Amino acid sequence: MNGTVNLEREIRILLQRRGPLSVAFITRFLNEMGIDCTRQKVERVLRNLVLNGVVEAFYNGGRYNRRRHYRLR
Repeated sequence: MNGTVNLEREIRILLQRRGPLSVAFITRFLNEMGIDCTRQKVERVLRNLVLNGVVEAFYNGGRYNRRRHYRLR
């Protein structure tokens, strides 16, 4: 199994457990779990998951934090 498929599975599990998250938090939690990844790699995997319809991207409407967040569909 290659690393991308494993990373996709770990991201889906993380989003299922913790709810909507930004790329920074997804990367942080994956690194804390012992999965060595960068923000760019996580963004690439999330982009593919959005194109496949597994994950939904949305903007948080908060006052200060207008970053893109991701959640499972």
